[in-house]
Amino acid sequence: MNKTKSIGLAVLLSGVVFPACARQQTPEQVIAKLHAPPGFTISLYASDLPNVRSLALGDNGVVFAGSGVSGKVYALQDKDNDGRAETRDVIAEDLTMPNGVAFWQGTLYVAEISRIVRFDAILQHLQKPPKPVTVYDKLPTDKHHGWKYLRIGPDGKLYTAVGAPCNICEPEKPIYASLVRVNTDGSDFEIIARGIRNTVGFDWQPGTDTLFFSDNGRDYLGDDLPPEELNRWSQVGEHFGYPYCHGGEVIDPEYGNGKNCADYTPPAWKFKAHVAPLGIRFYRGTQFPAHYHNQLFVAQHGSWNRSEPDGYRVALVSFKDGKAVSEEVFIDGWLTRDETVLGRPVDLLTLPDGSLLISDDHLGVIYRVQYPAKK
Repeated sequence: MNKTKSIGLAVLLSGVVFPACARQQTPEQVIAKLHAPPGFTISLYASDLPNVRSLALGDNGVVFAGSGVSGKVYALQDKDNDGRAETRDVIAEDLTMPNGVAFWQGTLYVAEISRIVRFDAILQHLQKPPKPVTVYDKLPTDKHHGWKYLRIGPDGKLYTAVGAPCNICEPEKPIYASLVRVNTDGSDFEIIARGIRNTVGFDWQPGTDTLFFSDNGRDYLGDDLPPEELNRWSQVGEHFGYPYCHGGEVIDPEYGNGKNCADYTPPAWKFKAHVAPLGIRFYRGTQFPAHYHNQLFVAQHGSWNRSEPDGYRVALVSFKDGKAVSEEVFIDGWLTRDETVLGRPVDLLTLPDGSLLISDDHLGVIYRVQYPAKK
């Protein structure tokens, strides 16, 4: 099996790639090779978290972390406030790719491939967590793009997405390639948007509560097509183009015949092809300089089949008057000059002190970024 096909199979089964050419390095060695803007420091918040993915903040600074194929959900605490989590509790294990985690009113919600579960009064039972209670279990069981992001919206509802069960296809059931929401008791399940190939990150813009989400474009149209997307959701029923139109401008050669990109909602911002934008977070803290306030951090997980790899960084998308206007690199170095992959950023989370966490499912760690630099 050639390298491209073998990596593609890994993506299909787990959503995670561990390139054979990448020699595993210690977290400290990786951090020493990362590049951040002047004045910022990157340190290790937590390690030994295989396939760590999405992050959520609980009360009292507890950080919840989901995972992929490892099937575990963690609770992490930095009780002595030294910038590193010294306690780690396993909230659940043997779950089916529990990527998405969300915390609300004392309850932890976890999104597996085909269901959403909850852990009640979790902060009082971190060391002896309760059994999960099913919230909603009618989601598809497909593993291809089956891992799910999970957030609580300003309306108190659970938001998640159902990816397309393929690279490119026209799914028969409307649930696929969609953004959905449901009440925390599992009632009133609703598809709110379609034409979304695979989103594993979304957030609400401060001041407007407008929902933005990332979307990973299809493969095998070449190195530079189609662009990856940052989308803005406005109303129930919107269609963002997949599988007919990509990036607001690229008609699909297989499914786009007779279609017009003008009939679909265009991206709010376009990323380079195959950088794989996953977690996104508007920075609501005050620790970082004013340039970063209320702007959007984006974890670009990195390409898996581009002839020259791209991504493997955290980018900053800046907004003006509610609209995305520019993109710049915030942290890079996970992809070396000789194309060795040292890590793959997945999700981001702002801590109460304004520092930023970044999960890395390749190395199995969470980094902490702070400003100003430690003396």
